[in-house]
Amino acid sequence: MKTVISLCDLTGNMVTPWVEAGYNVVLVDPQHGTTRTQTMPNGATITRFAGTVEDAMPLIAALITAGVVAAVFGFPPCTDMAVSGARWFEAKRAADRMFQAKAVMVAEQCRTIGRLSGAPYMVEKPVSVLASAFGKPQHTFHPADFTAYEPGDNYTKKTCLWTGGGFVMPTPAKDSLLGAPDNRIHFASPGPERANFRSATPMGFARAVFDANHHPALEVAA
Repeated sequence: MKTVISLCDLTGNMVTPWVEAGYNVVLVDPQHGTTRTQTMPNGATITRFAGTVEDAMPLIAALITAGVVAAVFGFPPCTDMAVSGARWFEAKRAADRMFQAKAVMVAEQCRTIGRLSGAPYMVEKPVSVLASAFGKPQHTFHPADFTAYEPGDNYTKKTCLWTGGGFVMPTPAKDSLLGAPDNRIHFASPGPERANFRSATPMGFARAVFDANHHPALEVAA
């Protein structure tokens, strides 16, 4: 069965359209708590792997070797790289001079898995210092660019994508009846869930990427 791998992914928003189409998916993130597999009514499975990308390497290697990977998505944590948090960089560097190198390493793990899979892949980050390591992103977007898929995503958050493997960037599709996008991400309330809220993949973008990159003839092919 064709499988989509989504790394550093807690919500699973990015893979929802793929599951609906019958793809199996593997979500990797330590915040899953326990590793478990859920079978959906259409027969697709969602495996939530509770661990780091490095921890999941044996599972990922088996999927790549089997030639069943349909797409790879990577969402490495942005806390230590996003320019919105630059004011805290010096304090973090004083505590651990390798803090950004470690963050870049996770992003490179995501990109390497994408490259090895032979499938379309993307590594996502808001505007960040990752460009210093990866170079200029291939694409950028705001969630509001895809409100024709999800009107609730009418907000701004410039996001960068490093892509490969034949990844197709979807064409913006905006709901013309909506007003100007808001800035909810920057005004998110402080709290333990702030980072997860700010980093959640917008569903409109997720559906647009699916439409641009899935292959109907292969949706349930082994």
